[in-house]
Amino acid sequence: MQPSALAKRVYIFIFLIIIAFYLYGLGMLPLLGPDEPRYAQVAREMLLSGDLITPTLGGYTWFEKPSLLYWMIVASFKVFGVSEWSARFGPAVCGLLTIAAVACVGRQIDKTSSQESRNFGFWSVLVATTCLGLIVFSRATSFDVVITMTLTWSLAFFLLHELALTRTNKRLLLLGFYSFAGLSLMAKGLVGIVVPFGVVGFYYLLRRAWPEKPVLLSLIWGVPLALAVSAIWYGPVIAKHGWSFVDEFFVQHHFARYVSNKYHHPQPFYFYPVIILMLSLPWTSYLIDALAGVRSWAWRGADSLSIVRVFALAWLLAPIVFFSFSGSKLPGYVLPALPAVALLICDRLSGPNQSKWPLMATGVICLIFGAAGLIYASLSGHVSLVCAALAALPMFAAAACTFFQKGQNAPICTPAAIFALVPIVLTCAAAPIAGRESVRDLLLLADARGYANTPVLSRRSDDRSAEFYAHGRVVYDANGEVVAFDEISLDEARARGSKLLVLIPVEYVENFRSSPRIEVIGDNGRTAILGWNTQ
Repeated sequence: MQPSALAKRVYIFIFLIIIAFYLYGLGMLPLLGPDEPRYAQVAREMLLSGDLITPTLGGYTWFEKPSLLYWMIVASFKVFGVSEWSARFGPAVCGLLTIAAVACVGRQIDKTSSQESRNFGFWSVLVATTCLGLIVFSRATSFDVVITMTLTWSLAFFLLHELALTRTNKRLLLLGFYSFAGLSLMAKGLVGIVVPFGVVGFYYLLRRAWPEKPVLLSLIWGVPLALAVSAIWYGPVIAKHGWSFVDEFFVQHHFARYVSNKYHHPQPFYFYPVIILMLSLPWTSYLIDALAGVRSWAWRGADSLSIVRVFALAWLLAPIVFFSFSGSKLPGYVLPALPAVALLICDRLSGPNQSKWPLMATGVICLIFGAAGLIYASLSGHVSLVCAALAALPMFAAAACTFFQKGQNAPICTPAAIFALVPIVLTCAAAPIAGRESVRDLLLLADARGYANTPVLSRRSDDRSAEFYAHGRVVYDANGEVVAFDEISLDEARARGSKLLVLIPVEYVENFRSSPRIEVIGDNGRTAILGWNTQ
């Protein structure tokens, strides 16, 4: 067999494993937090209404985010039915497509690099796949991984344009850059065009060079192309809803979110540098090592490695700088910088002169992961010690491997451990913890007690899972916000029916045990569900 054919089969085999890894267990956990259940519910309402233009939640317009994720979930619901697995299928595919984009860049570097046997493409796949940030966000119904995918392909096309040799290829790659910038506008709004152009501008600034004339001229047709792609949704929704959409979507959820703390997510200025180190786990030490070596780079070098290094640094820094000035900060905002992190890490892993300390530090990180799981299981009681020990075993094995294995392939133990760790955690550890963060099981228990189809008074908390699992039953006010138990009068409750389900913090449940009209149905350790007889 020819070496090239063997290499292709190896890549195919690796991608099959990665696909299985990213799709495994998507339906094992309930939809969690404030975002997952609401986004899935918006998609379900789109599916049921047949209106793919207007996002609604509880029948009220929901202009917080654009349509691309909703359309992915609608398509998945249509094919696979409404479930947690199908709600998360689209984001998981986005994670896989992000890895594919990084792999394309890695393979191009292998083809064009003057240094032999770098295996940049091989390491780019493994590092991108096993970064904690991409694993976590690809398993959630989240806009962050969707914008990460579209921006990664947009910037990968531009980077490949910089590495391309023929003029025809360069034009096609610029076409891909602008097209995916347009999709990024549909993935998460204006950031979809701010980040790619910001990264490209920062890249030329770091290179101390002007863009070539074809790149400048491409703005004439490229920007209209990006806007035309995004107009697939923005055109109809603006035509249909006018200023109400513009005000809520652009003014409130873009400009007000950026310049103020209106949505209550304040963080210090150094928040994102810390977050990017966490998202990079378990490869954080290699990222630090890569950044420590920037002074030795050939910043204006014409070779592929010099171009990729500077571009990856611009790709890393531009989102961090931009979002660090935002008044509202959430970890997922800088997830689109993670592919750049993978490229910088791969440069260190595949280079001929590797430092020893990042490998040793990665071993320590694996030890900490394993020990932290055991400590958490013993102190919390939410996870069995047997499960924690099974999860710790691959991490301890990876640590031992990094400490005692020598040679350039020693880091391979780390991704191998991650491939074993995640399925173990999903199978035996995640469900007991997630059960405390969702009211899915409480609603199923109430249904079994005779409360099926009963209206639900939910909570204004981080857990908004009732909005998905009590579809059509959650009580909303005139502003589209859920109505809580302490916000409704007895007359209003009676108008809703003779029985209501009530969700309250578990610490208040004892106040209602002696009430003749209240039945305490159960709790999950954080939230209690009550049956309220209003008559």
